[in-house]
Amino acid sequence: MKKVCVLGHFGFGKDLLNGQTIKTKIVTDSIISKYGSDDVERIDTHGGIKNLFKAPFQSMKALKNARNVIIFPAYKGVRIYAPLLSALRMFYKGRKLHYVVIGGWLPLFLEKHRSLVRVLKKFECIYVETNVMREALESRGFENVIVMRNCKALSPLEPGDLVYSHGEPYKLCTFSRVMKEKGIEDAIKAVNEVNRRLERTAYTLDIFGPVDAEQKEWFKELKNDFTECIHYGGMVPFDKSVETLKRYFALVFPTRFYTEGIPGTIIDAYAAGLPVISAKWESFFDIIDENETGIGYDLLDVEALVEILVDLINNVERINAMKVKCVERSKLFLPEEGLRVLFEKLEHI
Repeated sequence: MKKVCVLGHFGFGKDLLNGQTIKTKIVTDSIISKYGSDDVERIDTHGGIKNLFKAPFQSMKALKNARNVIIFPAYKGVRIYAPLLSALRMFYKGRKLHYVVIGGWLPLFLEKHRSLVRVLKKFECIYVETNVMREALESRGFENVIVMRNCKALSPLEPGDLVYSHGEPYKLCTFSRVMKEKGIEDAIKAVNEVNRRLERTAYTLDIFGPVDAEQKEWFKELKNDFTECIHYGGMVPFDKSVETLKRYFALVFPTRFYTEGIPGTIIDAYAAGLPVISAKWESFFDIIDENETGIGYDLLDVEALVEILVDLINNVERINAMKVKCVERSKLFLPEEGLRVLFEKLEHI
């Protein structure tokens, strides 16, 4: 019998760069590195609603073949796999269920799907990304919640390799899924407005990331607002993020999601020595140290973002001074640190 079976969104044979797939692969690769491929099984849940008929068979296979079953579902998946695994476990004695949460949405989600609360309380452990999430779940009576930082297997820059910006135009970027909810439109508006006010191209903005499949028409229309200082750079392979980002002045993270967890894009930025100018989502202070690794502004307040960018034109060293601290901070999000609590749980079972 294997030590671990991972039920997750792998997308075998596909080049998927969404946060769910990336985190699933990062954690699984680390588990394999620790225990060996012969002691770890992977089951792909990619396919969503179309492949739901497979879920009972996948769940039975996972419970049959491993002592620990780890799941990484999102909204729809958790409503299927968590109850299934919990119910089927009675036929497989001694099995432990673990749920690694991706993002910060679970506490609010459980308010609408209260039947899941009883199910998830029976799991060995629920691993959340932030203290805000842990406290929210504990207030609902959960006693099996542990904070496990989001992590990435990156090679942070050495201080001597940091790239500093000293002249206009200062290069900004976004580095996330390209969708309305990530605030891409807000970043474009802000950069265009700053350049208009200053009557010159003080900033450029490069947009990186996959365009959301359901918002391609929105993005096509948004391109009408592109000026010569706005550019879409497409997708960047996950192992090229640091190399790509190190050339920039700052990362803009204008999310409109209040319940973000620990965004992987900010970990990428830190490893590249890139400070973050970010909207203050619910767990902002779990990853960003104000004026040390980034600058925050109120959620949805585009004018505040504009004012920050205008101010920085005359205070460039405010950003440059953060670079070393960003690299230092990134080391907290390497797998050997971030996954320590998961391995401690697995070792004691």
